Amino acid sequence: MIYPIVAYGNPILKKEAEEIEEGAGLESLISDMFATMDHASGVGLAAPQINKGIRLFVIDSSLMLDEEDEEKGIRRAFINPIILDEYGDNYSFEEGCLSIPEVRAEITRPETLTIEYFDENWVLREEEFSGMTARVIQHEYDHLEGILFVDYLKGLKKRLLKSKLIDVSKGKVDTDYRMIYPTR
Repeated sequence: MIYPIVAYGNPILKKEAEEIEEGAGLESLISDMFATMDHASGVGLAAPQINKGIRLFVIDSSLMLDEEDEEKGIRRAFINPIILDEYGDNYSFEEGCLSIPEVRAEITRPETLTIEYFDENWVLREEEFSGMTARVIQHEYDHLEGILFVDYLKGLKKRLLKSKLIDVSKGKVDTDYRMIYPTR
């Protein structure tokens, strides 16, 4: 099943997601989230973006990498993740979001992280990720915390995007995927 993506301005995107009870049957939801992400040409999708306020996201960071990159991407689900640490040099990269189409901005994040999470088989894992994979994880993890990439922008940069963000919340955007817009 392909879910519609929740657009900027919907309150679920600003709420902290709820923990999932261990052992909950998530197989079909995870499969549907990957299908939705792929359909929208995304590299990550968090459950709040499909109107589900639970601590789950999926990523495919291999789509962010070139063949000559040393880093190998991953395609994985993260259940009840906790970022334990972020470290290394901060670097900027232009980010976008399926919930905020047609808006992109340079966001600075640490290059490496350590995360604890359950995989889709409810096996507890602790892993370190760097580079683009870490960035995609950080972006999707923020969704579970009720944080959007535009929340990192300050001053003039944020003011310059304000009209675009209003347009997104009103459905004045063109996407190749279905969206749910906030009700007024």
